[in-house]
Amino acid sequence: MAGGEQAFLQVVSGVRRGLNVPLRAGTTLVVGRKRGDLILDDPLVSGAHCRILPKQDGYLLQDLGSTNGTMVDGRMVRETMLRPGAEITIGGSRMILYVGEDPQERAESQGRSPSAQLEIAWLLDEELVEVRGTTDRGRSQADVISQDLRLPPGLNAVIEVVAGQDAGKVFRFTRGNVQVGRRLGDVPLTDVEVSRHHAVVEMFGREMIFIRDLGSTNGTYHNGRRIQVSQLQSGDTIGCGKTIMRLQVSR
Repeated sequence: MAGGEQAFLQVVSGVRRGLNVPLRAGTTLVVGRKRGDLILDDPLVSGAHCRILPKQDGYLLQDLGSTNGTMVDGRMVRETMLRPGAEITIGGSRMILYVGEDPQERAESQGRSPSAQLEIAWLLDEELVEVRGTTDRGRSQADVISQDLRLPPGLNAVIEVVAGQDAGKVFRFTRGNVQVGRRLGDVPLTDVEVSRHHAVVEMFGREMIFIRDLGSTNGTYHNGRRIQVSQLQSGDTIGCGKTIMRLQVSR
């Protein structure tokens, strides 16, 4: 992971809120109040608090004997491997690890990967036609996806903004496809790093929920990993720009 994919920490709360800190291959990142690559002016942070080291299979976080400790996903740790989407708490600051392709390369890229195309094609053939109750397979993918989906009976779903300018807002599903955008769509966000038509969540059933990027400039993240199409579960996080949202599904 560390050798082939771009990764960065996004500070979602605390003194450096909104800052994106790249994790570079072969380079250790030290976080501290007085020394390091990421300086947090917070009395709860030790002079040299912790460090993140790139490894062949990911990123290793090591606490440097800090006074108040380092938490990962709500658990105090001394040393742990970080998964994509991991939440790191240091003093009064929270950071999220994002792993994915280079944002500039993605902005310049047109079209989807073959695997993403196959996943969408499978979804159309096996799910969309059945859910809509139609046998018309001659439509284009765009024609079918652009139409409204009916929310599956008995399911309640919401998207809650947990970090970013719109933190605390809750958007309830009234149909099966919900679009995320900058001041547009069913989930209108004020974040300037969100594209006008950024992503869409499509729900065909409790176990059939997908997030799809709509060619956004800064990408869409599922549990901290950059995606084009990905299957969601209740409790998963969605990252768009500097905004982090959580999907909650109940009966």
